[in-house]
Amino acid sequence: MKKTVLVACGAGIATSTVVCDRVENLLKDNNIPAEVVQCKISEVASRQEGADLIVSTTILPTTYTIPSEIATAYITGIGMEALDQKIINHLKN
Repeated sequence: MKKTVLVACGAGIATSTVVCDRVENLLKDNNIPAEVVQCKISEVASRQEGADLIVSTTILPTTYTIPSEIATAYITGIGMEALDQKIINHLKN
């Protein structure tokens, strides 16, 4: 079954593009069928229904009904493999 991942950042442009590319490649490499949707943090609440995971480049302003991961590792380059594994674990269930 195809998963949906929301990739969110403050403006929905720069940092989320980097994270989007990383997540798309990660899912492809691990044969996880998924749609990666880039959006603004302010749009996450309205888009969470039907999604499986939120990957955010910034601290989320609230809690959501689906799991979330902060993608700082993809921006700083520190701890990327650990974050890769967390994302895979969320989506393989």
